[in-house]
Amino acid sequence: MSDAAVNLDQKLSTFTEHWSPRIISQFNDCDVMVVKAEGEFKWHHHDETDDFFLVLKGTLRIELRDRDVTLRPGELFVVPKGVEHRPVAEGEVHLLLIEPKGVPNTGDAATAAQKVSI
Repeated sequence: MSDAAVNLDQKLSTFTEHWSPRIISQFNDCDVMVVKAEGEFKWHHHDETDDFFLVLKGTLRIELRDRDVTLRPGELFVVPKGVEHRPVAEGEVHLLLIEPKGVPNTGDAATAAQKVSI
C-alpha cells in the first residue's frame, strides 16, 4: 500500500459494480475498503468478527432480525459478530468498510465477492 493520502472520491470513481468491495488501504491486519451498493444484499453473519459500515453517500438500511438501523452520510454502525443482518441500499450508496484481511464479505467464502485492491 502507498504511503500517500487516499482520496475516497477518486477511488470510488474507478469502478461501477455494486456490492464488490475494493481494498484501498490496510492497517493492523485489516482491509480498508470502499464499495458501491444498490438494492438488497444477502442475509448473512460473521462468526469471528464484527461488521463495520460507514456511509459516505446515500442512505443505507441495515436490517437485523429484531430491528432496522438507518445510516446517512457521516454515520456508522458496527454489527456485532454472529448477528445476522442484511444491508439494503436505497439508491446508490457509497460505503467505507473495515474488515480483518481474508474475511469474506458474506461470512462464507463460497458466496463472497472477490476483494480487489485499487
